Amino acid sequence: MSDIPYRILGRTGEHVSAIGVGGWHLGLKHVTEKTASEIVRQAIDRGINFLDNSWDYNEGASETRMGKALRDGYRQKAFLMTKIDGRSKEAATEQLEESLRRLQTDCIDLVQHHEILRYEDPHRIFDEEGAHAALIAARTAGKLRYIGFTGHKDPRIHAYMLEVATSHSFTFDAVQMPLNVMDAHYRSFERIVLPELVRQKIGVLGMKSLANGIILKSGTVTAIECLHYALNLPTSVVITGMDSLARLDQAIEAARTFRRLTDEQRKALLAKTARAAAFGEFEPFKTTSLFDATATHPDWLGEEPQRLQALMPE
Repeated sequence: MSDIPYRILGRTGEHVSAIGVGGWHLGLKHVTEKTASEIVRQAIDRGINFLDNSWDYNEGASETRMGKALRDGYRQKAFLMTKIDGRSKEAATEQLEESLRRLQTDCIDLVQHHEILRYEDPHRIFDEEGAHAALIAARTAGKLRYIGFTGHKDPRIHAYMLEVATSHSFTFDAVQMPLNVMDAHYRSFERIVLPELVRQKIGVLGMKSLANGIILKSGTVTAIECLHYALNLPTSVVITGMDSLARLDQAIEAARTFRRLTDEQRKALLAKTARAAAFGEFEPFKTTSLFDATATHPDWLGEEPQRLQALMPE
């Protein structure tokens, strides 16, 4: 019997594991295809059902490896999520179709608009020629079940994405964002975005709980403390990277040993991290462009709406 706690994904009613497998690490060069498959299959066998991925991770290797690992009946045991970068309907449709092929599935459980980093992103996505139309069409066709968005830069941009969605009479099923012991102190998604997601009953996907190990370099907290802090928030899933079976063991141990933190325990963790977190040094995804794949590859976003391009002077 699994020791992994399960939670409900917002309004969807879906039961998802409190810990999820981060897909980016599965395609890294030092991770073999065999190890990636073992991580995915052992995670599912041991009770983790939430799998994260993205069309752009490691030039498609992460999705391809996950798709192979989900053969032999494993796909039916998993709640599968991926992300697309396209802001235009055409780019989003092409990327989604490629993700479906790589993941070897006819339907992805949750597809998310990836890297909402700029204030123009919501407008491009919800334009009549935008990516939202592509995902709605795909949902109608049975190619995906739920729709969400992700981002790691600024909680005010997340809040604006929610505002623009509301203006289009749409409520997301899930939202993914950094939630960790450092975020609580600096440009905080926990303080600005999380309460609104709870209010709207949107599934909360926490990421960067260890910031790819960067938070541990502050010398203030342990990996288990980081994961426990994120699990203590009203998250549906805490997604964590796993590039080895040892990292899988660590994540399962964190989930197995998790107990709700007392107010004193929570305050103690925040007190330990306050100074190190004050200026975002250990959250470079907020303060630099090093984590911004769509900034490096703006072509992934697709064309601006044609009707708006026509307004530009010649």
